Amino acid sequence: MNTQNKATKTNKTLTIIGIILCVILIPILIINCTLIIKSFVNKDEVPNIGGTMPLIVLSDSMYPDIKSGDIIICKEIDPKDIKVDDVISFYDPEGNGTSVVTHKVIEIIGEGDSLSFRTKGINNNTEDRLAVPASKVIAKYTNVRIPVAGNIAIFMQTTAGLIICVILPIILFVGYDVIRRKKYEQNRGDDIEALKAELEALRAASATKEQSPTESVDEPVAQAEETSESTPEPAESSAPDAIEANAPDVVEEITPESESTDESKE
Repeated sequence: MNTQNKATKTNKTLTIIGIILCVILIPILIINCTLIIKSFVNKDEVPNIGGTMPLIVLSDSMYPDIKSGDIIICKEIDPKDIKVDDVISFYDPEGNGTSVVTHKVIEIIGEGDSLSFRTKGINNNTEDRLAVPASKVIAKYTNVRIPVAGNIAIFMQTTAGLIICVILPIILFVGYDVIRRKKYEQNRGDDIEALKAELEALRAASATKEQSPTESVDEPVAQAEETSESTPEPAESSAPDAIEANAPDVVEEITPESESTDESKE
């Protein structure tokens, strides 16, 4: 029983570990693969999933609300719906056309096709030098961030990170599945053997119960026969014999006395 309990606990532990690995690794793998594929297909666009995009923060211009190394979740938005104090991600007007900046909107300029936005990093002393045209806006920050996850994502893009964070977890997951299956088959075999042993014990017990009532009935019958054989004959049958045996003695004792009595009379 102790061995079975230990095996059950081990299986439960392995199952929990496997579930945790699946919950953590599978979403990461899916997101990474999707983003990598989209980044190769559309090199001029920020890859997204259903209009939602994770962005890695590389500076502290928005500290303390957003820190370097964080991953922030942004959502595509129509530039007409942007308001002052919104935090937006956009292509840097002063950059090479692919670098992305996430800053706070401090002023809205113009409208329609000439719509643009004044932005500023809350940790910067001055606002951004150039206004951001509506065509450069990518998405709006949803106030959801994952601390330090950006550093992990950057590391995963390296060869060592790919091996440690992608290939190694897959190998561990496959190994876990193989071990779990072997343990399951072993425990199943042990359970079958235990059931067979219990069945044999039950059959032996039932056979013993079937024999015991016959013996208990035979014994009283034998005892009754012995009792009937050893029972003495009734006293009535012996009484006449006793009387007959003693009768002559009584007669003999009485007879002399009667003779002496007759002689005295004479």
